[in-house]
Amino acid sequence: MLTSILLGMVGPTQILIIVLVILLLFGGKKIPELMRGLGRGVKEFKDGISGEEDKDKENKEK
Repeated sequence: MLTSILLGMVGPTQILIIVLVILLLFGGKKIPELMRGLGRGVKEFKDGISGEEDKDKENKEK
């Protein structure tokens, strides 16, 4: 039970270690590309959700 409590706590040291590992794995040049792709994915997801809601509103009005 104690380990499950400790795993939920992420401090600044753990975040720094995660960032360093990501830098080592992907390199500094790849990270902007990864973030750009992530941003596009989130935008498409939001557009998809809002598109679904717009279609539902149109169907209710008819």
